[in-house]
Amino acid sequence: MTRRTAPRLLLTAAAALSLAACGGTDAAAPQVPEQTAAAAGGCLAEAPTTEAPAEVSTDLAVKPEAPCYSAPAPTDLVVSDVVVGTGAEAVAGTDTAVKYVGAFYEQAEEFDSSWSRGDDETLPVTVGAGRVIPGFDQGIEGMKVGGRRMVTIPSELGYGPAGQGPIPGGATLIFVIDLVSAG
Repeated sequence: MTRRTAPRLLLTAAAALSLAACGGTDAAAPQVPEQTAAAAGGCLAEAPTTEAPAEVSTDLAVKPEAPCYSAPAPTDLVVSDVVVGTGAEAVAGTDTAVKYVGAFYEQAEEFDSSWSRGDDETLPVTVGAGRVIPGFDQGIEGMKVGGRRMVTIPSELGYGPAGQGPIPGGATLIFVIDLVSAG
C-alpha cells in the first residue's frame, strides 16, 4: 500500500462506517435483520441492553465470543445476564474466581482471555477491592456462581483516555464473564 492509497482507504472505511452507524440504506443492498447481523459477519445495529444478545453462547463449557456493535457506544455500564447462576452471590468483599473474554466494542476483536491460558484457568477477584478496572469489578457484583454475564464497559470505567497495553485510550470494552466460585 502506498502513502497515497492509505488515506483513500481510510476515507472509504470511515464513510462506510458512518453510513452503517447512521442506518443509511441502499436500495440495491440486501438488508440484514439486526438480531442476525453478527451471525452474518456484521455487527449488531442496536446498542447493548440488559437483555443479552443471542450471539453469546449459554454453554458454560464453551469459550464465549463477544458480539460487535455498530451503534454508538453506551456511556454507562451495561450488564446483561446471559445465564443466571444459582450458586453463591458475589457481593462486596467476596473472593471470586472468574473466567472471561475481553473484546473491543466495535470489532469484537479479543484482546485478553482467561480461556486462552487453558480451560480451567480463572482470575481471582475480590469484589470491590479495586484490583481490576472499575467496570469489571461492578460487572461481577450481584452475579451468582454458575452465571455468565456480558458487561459493556465505557472508557471511564475501563482504561480511560490513556489506555494501557493493547487497549487504546477511550476504548469501550465488552467482557463476557463466567462466575466459577464465590465465597
